Amino acid sequence: MKKRYLIAMLFNLSLVSLFLGAKSINIIDIFNGNNEAIHLMAVSRFPRLISVLMAGSAMSICGLIMQQISQNKFVSPTTGATIDGAQLGIVIAMVLIPEATTMQKATVSFVFALAGTLMFMTFLRNLKVKNIVFVPLVGIMFGNIIGSITTYIGYENEIMQNVGSWMQGNFSMILKGNYELLYLAIPLMILAFVFAHKFTVAGMGEDFATNLGLDYKMIVNLGLIIVSIVTVCVVITAGEIPYIGLIVPNIVSLYKGDNVHENIWDTALFGAIFVLTCDILARVLIYPYELSVGLTVGVLGSGIFLYLIFRRKSYAS
Repeated sequence: MKKRYLIAMLFNLSLVSLFLGAKSINIIDIFNGNNEAIHLMAVSRFPRLISVLMAGSAMSICGLIMQQISQNKFVSPTTGATIDGAQLGIVIAMVLIPEATTMQKATVSFVFALAGTLMFMTFLRNLKVKNIVFVPLVGIMFGNIIGSITTYIGYENEIMQNVGSWMQGNFSMILKGNYELLYLAIPLMILAFVFAHKFTVAGMGEDFATNLGLDYKMIVNLGLIIVSIVTVCVVITAGEIPYIGLIVPNIVSLYKGDNVHENIWDTALFGAIFVLTCDILARVLIYPYELSVGLTVGVLGSGIFLYLIFRRKSYAS
């Protein structure tokens, strides 16, 4: 699919998102200088749209990086314990630093997200059976262990209600002043674009990459740091949004191949479109109420995930 079609689709969906909500706004109100409409746009609708677009594109790029350096098409922040580690870090920060600022929570969460991802990569290196489906199952099981610890700590310290807000993605509470942490993802996404060629080489294996003069460990660690920081920013801002980093790079690779440098723009655009579509669905299915975007992404994402598994198995046979 050509980029101009993706950009046109993204633009049209963005317009729909801006004027969709329990409070009716139309473009005439904006042009007529309606203060209430302009205020709602500035405080709620634009921050929400920006958050959706950045979360979708950034998490998709994270999935692309993880799949490349792990050499497995079903590895992502969802199946690689990155999101689970980030959530555990947030809970630990809330317990140890009750008055923790958002940045303090993000710092602790980053440490745990990176640790969880590194542990998963260690498991991956030591697995004797590296079946394309078995590897993410190991990651899911490891993530469930971390999630169980998170839940236990939440109940033990009577903060489970607060913890729940990071367990499922939701953009309904995004307002001006509480989403700006996502801007940290912008330089990291630029860094991912700059090192895209090297991530492609790293995906060919350590021996091959080293023979080409690439500092393999440095590139892998850089990729994991990018993935961990971006995941933390998204989880703290909007909660867990599953499957994005798993399915979007796979969909793009179906028509673009596996070159990171060639795919990264399409992956970012398609990821933003997918999350924006799911967010719009979440807002219209039971209008004027809304579902969490984590639910709509989870339902659509799990269905696409199953399709990708069966498709790969049929091709393998």
